[in-house]
Amino acid sequence: MSSESEVKIEHASLNGQPVLRLHGHVDLHNSPQLRTALLVAAADMPTQLVLDLSGVEYMDSSGVGTMVYVKREVESRGQRLILLGLQPRVRSVLEITHLDRFFTIRDRIDDADGP
Repeated sequence: MSSESEVKIEHASLNGQPVLRLHGHVDLHNSPQLRTALLVAAADMPTQLVLDLSGVEYMDSSGVGTMVYVKREVESRGQRLILLGLQPRVRSVLEITHLDRFFTIRDRIDDADGP
């Protein structure tokens, strides 16, 4: 497996808010493992799961499907999913599919508490 098909998750904190930073490509090869890791991490977060995607330069349809699945699961637990710092290529995929209206997308962590 090449480094391009790997995604790394880093636990971080921005302005006192727990954040998961993703790095790499989100694709068919790693989407199942990523889904599991995100749901496990969400179980430890009381109100929202914040994903910093500024380190994700590529996301294919299986990656988008993973994000949709995680959002629905998180919301079924009474939490929110917030996506931060989308790269232009990833943002474009969400805009083309109109999922930019489905997800809560913010440019910065400071914007995460808004509607």
